[in-house]
Amino acid sequence: MGADPAIKILLVEDAGIMRKMEAQILGKIGFTNIVEAADGKEAMAKLQAESDIALVISDWAMPNMDGMQLLQWMRQQPSFQQLPFLMATGHGDKEYVIKAEKAGANGVVAKPFSPEELRVHIDGAMGLKVEDAREEEGPRVSDSGKVKLRMAHIQITDHLALGVLKDKLDKGEMTANHFELETRCMASWNPVQKALEDGTVDGALILAPAAMDLFSYQTPIRLILFAHRNGSISVRNRLGRYDKPYQQFWKHKSFLIPHKMSIHNMLAHMYFSKMGLRPGVAGSEMVNVLFDVVPPIGMPGFIKGNEEVAGFLVAEPIGSRAVAAGLAERQFLSSEIWQDHPCCVVVLRDEFMADYGEAAQEFTNLFVEAGKFIKQNTHQAAEIAVSFLDPQGTLELSSDLLDRVLSDPQGITTDNLYPDINDLRTIQNYMTGTMGIGRPIDLEAFVDTRFADQAC
Repeated sequence: MGADPAIKILLVEDAGIMRKMEAQILGKIGFTNIVEAADGKEAMAKLQAESDIALVISDWAMPNMDGMQLLQWMRQQPSFQQLPFLMATGHGDKEYVIKAEKAGANGVVAKPFSPEELRVHIDGAMGLKVEDAREEEGPRVSDSGKVKLRMAHIQITDHLALGVLKDKLDKGEMTANHFELETRCMASWNPVQKALEDGTVDGALILAPAAMDLFSYQTPIRLILFAHRNGSISVRNRLGRYDKPYQQFWKHKSFLIPHKMSIHNMLAHMYFSKMGLRPGVAGSEMVNVLFDVVPPIGMPGFIKGNEEVAGFLVAEPIGSRAVAAGLAERQFLSSEIWQDHPCCVVVLRDEFMADYGEAAQEFTNLFVEAGKFIKQNTHQAAEIAVSFLDPQGTLELSSDLLDRVLSDPQGITTDNLYPDINDLRTIQNYMTGTMGIGRPIDLEAFVDTRFADQAC
């Protein structure tokens, strides 16, 4: 059984739009008895005034008193030492998860999160048993003797090569002698990361900085290919005046990114810094463009009717869809900031490569071929993309829109997937050195080129 939906939850979040969204997510999973606070100080007062609060869900970075300070204060008070505390934070890197747990948090849920993720974390924070979703150790072998290769992805064109490969295998237009491909579409980056850590998938298409962060904390994965190059778009909200000096449009507003450990965070930081602005995630000093972490598919909904959100940078087709819907204007393509940049990468877990090297090589070969197919056949690839990226029809994608995205000469490219360590070094140096995010890793150990050497 899960947590009692009648419990009173104290929700602490300084951003009004985020607090509203999180309250809605709580409502979707049955929790409607919610008390709200805008910062740690207000939360302290609510805790002292209302004795029946059963759970605190708090943002980390807030003015006046942040979530960590609130947590530390609670653990020093006899009456709140055992009160369940769940940290909900845009700091999705492992360093912050460990800090919160050491300070006494009963759980940490990284933004953006889905209702299902939040439910699991609430149950865990309340001390309820959470069923382990781990499947049997190691990849499964089918009756045909082929290994079942389980690959995670999300709903973005960055991952279309996987969809094309799956489509062609299913139709018999490509043949795999050593593996059967099982693709798992996930709601956001958090479940992709967790599945890689838990071993419930054998590999994934994942943000390069997020993969590097997992590797730095001993998740047994290696990068075998780039999933694509370029492919993201920045759009600005159509609400509000966009006149010179253009910096004023962005100042003291939120700008949405899909994950703290993402190339989007880095490229947006570059763009706004060159404009003379001070961008960053909440908690950074002297920030005047606030980066908020939001699920990619939810970004258009955040800017709709909300002038406080200036725009977002995300993988396609999310941005072009917002433009087509009349919600936004195109600001720039990611290739205009860094031509031919990597973004998402293909990783495999160590044990899969060790036990099924032939399957890993064959998968790499076919993935590269699928990438070339997209470049040469954008219309067919767009038709495949509709069902692969939007199987439930929630994104309302069309093949015409996707064809335009795939055909843009400055847009996504999938015909040069060899993993260039120098590109990864550029990401690492900027994020750890300039932005102070993450920690350096041994890139030579992280990147395994033996399969790409043959495939490319």
